[in-house]
Amino acid sequence: MGQASSSWSPCLQHGKPVTVVKFARSTCGPCPVREQCTSGKAGYRQLTLHPKAMTETLRTARAEQTGRDWPADYALRSGVEGTIRQAVAVTGSRRARYRGLAKTHLEHVYSAVALNFHRLHAWWHGRALDRRRTSHLARLELTLAA
Repeated sequence: MGQASSSWSPCLQHGKPVTVVKFARSTCGPCPVREQCTSGKAGYRQLTLHPKAMTETLRTARAEQTGRDWPADYALRSGVEGTIRQAVAVTGSRRARYRGLAKTHLEHVYSAVALNFHRLHAWWHGRALDRRRTSHLARLELTLAA
Protein backbone atom coordinates (compact mmCIF):
# COMPACT_ATOMS: atom_id res chain seq x y z
CA MET A 1 0.00 0.00 0.00
CA GLY A 2 3.01 2.28 -0.39
CA GLN A 3 3.76 2.60 3.34
CA ALA A 4 7.32 2.99 4.62
CA SER A 5 8.87 0.51 7.04
CA SER A 6 9.81 1.66 10.53
CA SER A 7 13.05 -0.31 11.02
CA TRP A 8 15.60 -2.55 9.28
CA SER A 9 17.61 -4.67 11.72
CA PRO A 10 20.44 -6.97 10.63
CA CYS A 11 20.66 -10.04 12.89
CA LEU A 12 21.41 -13.76 13.00
CA GLN A 13 18.66 -16.39 12.78
CA HIS A 14 19.72 -20.01 13.16
CA GLY A 15 23.32 -18.87 12.71
CA LYS A 16 22.65 -17.18 9.35
CA PRO A 17 22.65 -13.45 8.64
CA VAL A 18 19.26 -11.94 7.82
CA THR A 19 17.63 -8.52 7.86
CA VAL A 20 14.35 -8.10 9.74
CA VAL A 21 12.09 -5.37 8.40
CA LYS A 22 9.28 -4.11 10.61
CA PHE A 23 6.33 -1.85 9.96
CA ALA A 24 4.80 0.27 12.72
CA ARG A 25 1.57 -0.74 14.46
CA SER A 26 0.19 2.69 13.71
CA THR A 27 0.76 2.02 9.99
CA CYS A 28 -0.59 -1.55 9.85
CA GLY A 29 -3.37 -1.36 12.44
CA PRO A 30 -5.85 0.88 10.57
CA CYS A 31 -4.91 -0.47 7.11
CA PRO A 32 -8.02 -1.73 5.23
CA VAL A 33 -6.10 -4.57 3.48
CA ARG A 34 -4.14 -5.75 6.53
CA GLU A 35 -5.51 -9.32 6.24
CA GLN A 36 -4.02 -9.62 2.74
CA CYS A 37 -0.64 -8.43 3.99
CA THR A 38 -0.13 -10.29 7.27
CA SER A 39 -1.81 -12.82 9.51
CA GLY A 40 0.22 -11.82 12.56
CA LYS A 41 -1.60 -11.18 15.82
CA ALA A 42 0.87 -8.51 16.94
CA GLY A 43 -0.80 -5.86 14.81
CA TYR A 44 2.08 -5.12 12.43
CA ARG A 45 3.92 -6.71 9.52
CA GLN A 46 7.41 -8.12 9.83
CA LEU A 47 9.54 -9.44 6.96
CA THR A 48 12.71 -11.52 7.11
CA LEU A 49 15.03 -10.86 4.18
CA HIS A 50 17.86 -13.27 3.42
CA PRO A 51 21.09 -12.22 1.69
CA LYS A 52 20.86 -11.84 -2.10
CA ALA A 53 23.11 -14.85 -2.83
CA MET A 54 20.95 -17.14 -0.67
CA THR A 55 17.74 -15.87 -2.23
CA GLU A 56 19.09 -16.39 -5.76
CA THR A 57 20.27 -19.92 -4.91
CA LEU A 58 16.84 -20.76 -3.52
CA ARG A 59 15.10 -19.39 -6.63
CA THR A 60 17.43 -21.41 -8.88
CA ALA A 61 16.79 -24.62 -6.92
CA ARG A 62 13.02 -24.09 -7.04
CA ALA A 63 13.19 -23.47 -10.79
CA GLU A 64 15.15 -26.71 -11.27
CA GLN A 65 12.51 -28.63 -9.31
CA THR A 66 9.87 -27.73 -11.88
CA GLY A 67 11.84 -29.52 -14.64
CA ARG A 68 11.02 -32.96 -16.05
CA ASP A 69 14.19 -34.69 -14.81
CA TRP A 70 13.85 -33.63 -11.18
CA PRO A 71 11.31 -36.26 -10.01
CA ALA A 72 13.56 -39.10 -11.22
CA ASP A 73 16.60 -37.57 -9.51
CA TYR A 74 14.62 -37.05 -6.31
CA ALA A 75 13.36 -40.66 -6.38
CA LEU A 76 17.00 -41.83 -6.14
CA ARG A 77 17.69 -39.46 -3.29
CA SER A 78 14.57 -40.46 -1.36
CA GLY A 79 15.58 -44.13 -1.65
CA VAL A 80 18.97 -43.38 -0.16
CA GLU A 81 17.43 -41.25 2.59
CA GLY A 82 15.05 -44.10 3.43
CA THR A 83 18.02 -46.46 3.77
CA ILE A 84 19.83 -44.00 6.03
CA ARG A 85 16.71 -43.56 8.19
CA GLN A 86 16.33 -47.30 8.47
CA ALA A 87 20.01 -47.72 9.39
CA VAL A 88 19.64 -45.15 12.15
CA ALA A 89 16.43 -46.77 13.42
CA VAL A 90 17.76 -50.36 13.33
CA THR A 91 21.38 -49.91 14.44
CA GLY A 92 21.32 -46.53 16.17
CA SER A 93 24.23 -45.40 14.02
CA ARG A 94 23.72 -41.66 14.03
CA ARG A 95 27.27 -41.22 15.37
CA ALA A 96 30.24 -43.52 15.40
CA ARG A 97 30.92 -45.15 18.76
CA TYR A 98 34.66 -45.45 18.19
CA ARG A 99 37.58 -43.31 17.13
CA GLY A 100 39.84 -44.23 14.29
CA LEU A 101 39.17 -45.18 10.71
CA ALA A 102 39.56 -48.94 11.16
CA LYS A 103 37.11 -49.19 14.08
CA THR A 104 34.62 -46.85 12.44
CA HIS A 105 34.78 -48.84 9.20
CA LEU A 106 34.18 -52.07 11.12
CA GLU A 107 31.17 -50.49 12.84
CA HIS A 108 29.76 -49.47 9.44
CA VAL A 109 30.25 -53.00 8.09
CA TYR A 110 28.45 -54.50 11.11
CA SER A 111 25.64 -51.96 10.72
CA ALA A 112 25.24 -52.87 7.04
CA VAL A 113 25.13 -56.59 7.90
CA ALA A 114 22.54 -55.96 10.63
CA LEU A 115 20.44 -53.89 8.22
CA ASN A 116 20.61 -56.64 5.59
CA PHE A 117 19.51 -59.24 8.16
CA HIS A 118 16.65 -56.98 9.17
CA ARG A 119 15.57 -56.64 5.53
CA LEU A 120 15.88 -60.39 4.89
CA HIS A 121 13.76 -61.13 7.95
CA ALA A 122 11.06 -58.74 6.73
CA TRP A 123 11.18 -60.27 3.24
CA TRP A 124 10.98 -63.86 4.52
CA HIS A 125 7.96 -63.05 6.69
CA GLY A 126 6.20 -60.88 4.10
CA ARG A 127 6.29 -57.68 6.17
CA ALA A 128 6.72 -54.18 4.81
CA LEU A 129 9.95 -52.39 5.67
CA ASP A 130 8.52 -48.91 5.88
CA ARG A 131 6.92 -48.38 9.23
CA ARG A 132 4.22 -45.80 8.91
CA ARG A 133 3.90 -43.59 11.93
CA THR A 134 0.70 -44.23 13.81
CA SER A 135 -0.64 -41.73 16.30
CA HIS A 136 -1.32 -42.78 19.88
CA LEU A 137 -5.05 -42.31 19.33
CA ALA A 138 -5.00 -44.53 16.21
CA ARG A 139 -3.09 -47.25 18.09
CA LEU A 140 -5.60 -47.08 20.94
CA GLU A 141 -8.45 -47.36 18.44
CA LEU A 142 -6.82 -50.44 16.84
CA THR A 143 -6.31 -52.00 20.27
CA LEU A 144 -9.93 -51.42 21.27
CA ALA A 145 -11.18 -52.76 17.95
CA ALA A 146 -9.22 -56.02 18.34
